[in-house]
Amino acid sequence: MEVAILTVGDELLAGETTNTNASWLAAEITGRGASVRRICTVPDDRRVIADAVADFHGRYDAVVVTGGLGDTPDDVTMVAVADALDREFVVNERARERLVEKIDQLRTDRPELFEEHDLELDPASSARLPDGARPLVTDAGWAPGCVVASIYVFAGIPEEMRAAFDRVADDFGGDAVSRTVYTPVPEGALTGLLADADDRFDVTVASHPRPGADPGRVKVAGTDPETVDEAMAWLEDRLETVDPPDEAR
Repeated sequence: MEVAILTVGDELLAGETTNTNASWLAAEITGRGASVRRICTVPDDRRVIADAVADFHGRYDAVVVTGGLGDTPDDVTMVAVADALDREFVVNERARERLVEKIDQLRTDRPELFEEHDLELDPASSARLPDGARPLVTDAGWAPGCVVASIYVFAGIPEEMRAAFDRVADDFGGDAVSRTVYTPVPEGALTGLLADADDRFDVTVASHPRPGADPGRVKVAGTDPETVDEAMAWLEDRLETVDPPDEAR
């Protein structure tokens, strides 16, 4: 399964917010055996988002979109996804009913929000999704995400994004496996060895150096666990390895 991740937000492009969603999603998806082939960040621009979603939808098995959900003028992701699929943008009754329940519960738990701040929540407006979408409403936030035509749309707030992903995590399966070792050998001295491994085995071999004196990481990936293990064993016989750093354990 090949996946593209699209993160949306002017604040990401301006460097005002660190894009932790992309790295978290990539790790979660890869850990389930799927392969992340593209990560892209775009502004809060309806046409740009729609074009990116349409492009990725035609090239990958699944597209994950995060950010730009809500009721403010810059929250245009959901309607852009509808544009990309050429679908109507309609009130989803399942989502609206769940949001009504959330409002009722919030009035019970936090009445001061409504009394002191004139809080107005419009379930019909927030429940608008591409026609035929499956809503993802969680307790972590207000704006629903959705799944539609192998496109997964999540909120941008990390806690809300992760809660929505948990609802669909089992969808991201695949045959990709990988093994990793750490080595003090400089990356420049690994070129020939890694090229030999790449030629001998049906795997992908990559080197990931770390700053300073920290050990670098060598990763072997493929779709056949036995072949990956054989390639890694071959490398370990020819490569000085060390224990992983504490943060990698």
